[in-house]
Amino acid sequence: MFPCLKTRNKGLNSLFRRENCKEMRMTGYLTTHVLDTARGCPAAGIKIELYRIIGETREHLKTLHTNDDGRTDEQILPESEFASGTYELVFYAGAYLDATGVAKEEPRFLDVVPLQFGMSEAAHYHVPLLLSPFGYSTYRGS
Repeated sequence: MFPCLKTRNKGLNSLFRRENCKEMRMTGYLTTHVLDTARGCPAAGIKIELYRIIGETREHLKTLHTNDDGRTDEQILPESEFASGTYELVFYAGAYLDATGVAKEEPRFLDVVPLQFGMSEAAHYHVPLLLSPFGYSTYRGS
């Protein structure tokens, strides 16, 4: 989590000694948060699937749903399962948008939102989805 470094504080210097750095190494994990930007609230009940992408192969790892806070009750990819590579989160937003009454047209403008991204090092990867009936955005959060 912290690089080995030298500070002006002698107490911190002992904490950051090279031999202590191994113990402080952060392990990787993945989380998300879905926010309904049209209504200004968390998006509850959205089905999310996680896939690992290896070449042309898409391996399904897990299916979860967002809770009342727009998050999942557990880490999407916990520390024990973390591996660097390419992943895809698939958000099934259409049913949520229908249920909220925000978008009722057929066919839906937005239905399934796939986000493909890479995780290269053991760290916390937070991939939020900001959702509205006619658009979405994402970023690497913290």
